[in-house]
Amino acid sequence: MMSTPSSYRLVASTGLHRGDRAYQQDQVEIIPHPREKGCLMAVVADGMGGKSGGRKAADQVILTARQTFDRYVPSKEDAAVTLQQLVQESHLMIKLTAIAFEEEPHSTIAAYIVNPDLSAAIVHAGDSRIYHFRGPEMLYRTLDHSYVQRLVSEGQITEEEANVHPQSNLLTGCLGTQQDPPVALHFINQLAVGDTLLACSDGLWHYFTPKEIGAIVHTLAPREAVEMLVGKARHRARSGGDNLSLALVRVEPSN
Repeated sequence: MMSTPSSYRLVASTGLHRGDRAYQQDQVEIIPHPREKGCLMAVVADGMGGKSGGRKAADQVILTARQTFDRYVPSKEDAAVTLQQLVQESHLMIKLTAIAFEEEPHSTIAAYIVNPDLSAAIVHAGDSRIYHFRGPEMLYRTLDHSYVQRLVSEGQITEEEANVHPQSNLLTGCLGTQQDPPVALHFINQLAVGDTLLACSDGLWHYFTPKEIGAIVHTLAPREAVEMLVGKARHRARSGGDNLSLALVRVEPSN
């Protein structure tokens, strides 16, 4: 059992860009715990559906995240259970919004909680991703709930082919659909100093290999890393970029 580093700090940064779309349907937030120092939740939501439907769905995810995290007691409750509640409650609220506005709002979610003891829990539904880096090395990333990820997992196509596949935006699970959303959970027993957690929408990760992201988040401070990732994604999109959002948290020594 690793002991928690006695002196560390969490350094966080978010990025949001409309890309080349007419509407901003991504939402991102890093929420410090209202009562517990060294505890936070990060959330990325990529909304889909009509002019305003997707934005309503993403807004609902962020609102539900704030409410869910406000109730969370790190010393007594399981972060994974809280994240599971977040997915299920967001899904229900988006469906209720759809009934009220006669739209078809859907959203992805990628969220993580970092606890004061540096344990962490991750959840996602859809194709917004979470990466865990130790230094520049990727230790883990979520697997998209998408048609092309299924093809990759079955060995029918490569990751590179998935990126340019004509059906790369076809999701097999997200929030607000008729079927229950997938609840894909992952646990990290303890983050180390130098670790980075990154949640991001497909408008960002689509333009990078994990190795590139790892080099950027390791070399630059979080704010500069976010600016570099957004800038490079915008450049590589060549005027065809989607909304993009990201939430980055790094564990740094406190001195």
